[in-house]
Parts: sequence; C-alpha cells; structure tokens
Amino acid sequence: MTEAVLRTERLTKHFGGLAAVNDVSLDFFTDQIHALIGPNGAGKTTLANLLSGDLAPTSGGIYLDGEDIAGLSAERISQRGVGRSYQKTNIFLPFTAFENCRLAAQSRLPSSMRFTRPAPRYEEVSREALRALAEVGLDHRAEVPAATLSHGEQRQLEIAMTLATRPRILLLDEPLAGMGSEESARMVELLQRLKRAHAMLLVEHDMDAVFALADRLTVMVNGCVLESGSPDAIRASAAVQEAYLGTEEAAA
Repeated sequence: MTEAVLRTERLTKHFGGLAAVNDVSLDFFTDQIHALIGPNGAGKTTLANLLSGDLAPTSGGIYLDGEDIAGLSAERISQRGVGRSYQKTNIFLPFTAFENCRLAAQSRLPSSMRFTRPAPRYEEVSREALRALAEVGLDHRAEVPAATLSHGEQRQLEIAMTLATRPRILLLDEPLAGMGSEESARMVELLQRLKRAHAMLLVEHDMDAVFALADRLTVMVNGCVLESGSPDAIRASAAVQEAYLGTEEAAA
C-alpha cells in the first residue's frame, strides 16, 4: 500500500480545559481527497491549523514523509510541502493575479528577501506563477487586479498561490464558501484535477460537493473523530446521521 504523505497520531490541542482536537489519528494519501465534516465547533479548522503550523499541538504527532513536524513554524512546514488556504480569502487585492502568484513562488527562493533586483528578472519565479495560474484556469486573467476578480476567481487565485509553492499536500478550508452553482461546479472540477498530484484535506460544509469529491470522509464532533470511512459508509452511519447529517442546525 502507498505510504501516507501526511499522518497524525493521537493529535490533541487544548485551550485551557477545552479539548478542541482530541486524540485524532488520520492518514492522507496522494490522489485522495480526504474530507473533514462536522457541526460548527467540531474542531475541523483547529485540526487544519495544527497541520499547517498555525497552531502548535498540546500532544501527539504530525508526520510528513515520516518526519515529525509537530510544533514547527508555519513557514517551515510550508517549505516542506504543505499548502494551505483559509476560510477567508487571503490574497493581495491591489496586486494582479500574476503578482500574487509571483510573490508566492518567490517564497521558494533560497532567500526571498531580495530588493536589489527587479522581480520580473527572476524568470523561474515568473514561470512558476504562470504555471500555477494556468493550473487553476486563470492564466487569461493574469494581469487583472485581484480586487476586480469575482469571488470564485479569488478563491481560485488563492489556490493558485498555494500551487506556486509546489506543495505535496493541500489543506483547503471551505474553498466553496459563498459560491454560486456555476462557480462551485468549476471549483469541484478543479479539485478533482488537483488530487491526481496531491494529497488533500478538504474542510467543507457543502454536502453535495463533499460527497461528489471525497474519497474518504472523517466526521468530527466535539474535537473527536466520530467515524472515518468511505462516503457510502459515512452516509449510511446511524451515528453520523444523528450527530450531523440528519440535523438541520448542522447544515446551517
């Protein structure tokens, strides 16, 4: 069996007396979308923050290609091949789509803090930026200011910026949030393409998209894993129906 790109072992995060993530052990594989669902407050975003280095765990391990990266800074984890998008779109609105991606690609230079040489002279960085834009279908919008892109295009641009760093695993936090049906369909198609070369954690509330995309589903409730398995197994689970899928408030 293929080795997991990323795995967690008994990963736990406490905030005072609250266990936001409690004893979570999961595996993430290339060519697999691993969706994480659960009601608000279940610990989904906290788990993503632990994997990306935005938070340090209280205990447990995070292993990237067998190396324990738990507690490393977000910068060092990103440099090792973990890409992250956030619930709120995180782009530079005054810059063009190309300039946003060029900044992301520049972070992979041995030293990204170079101010004596014009940015366009770094041809390899520019090529990486254009490659990433093409990969998400925004190459024709390269010179458009990010502020004038549609909401769906801005979400695509954020993923392009992540791709410009050459990640091996993508941590995507609600990438379809706020989209209409056409934009959602384009994002679903994009994520299906990207999984061929990446492991992927998808945190998402759109259940139609989740069941269309996920190869594996994990359900979290109160910081713990309730169940993890195939989409069919999760859909048929009485425990999941009671805790999440069958409740109106969870879908809100």
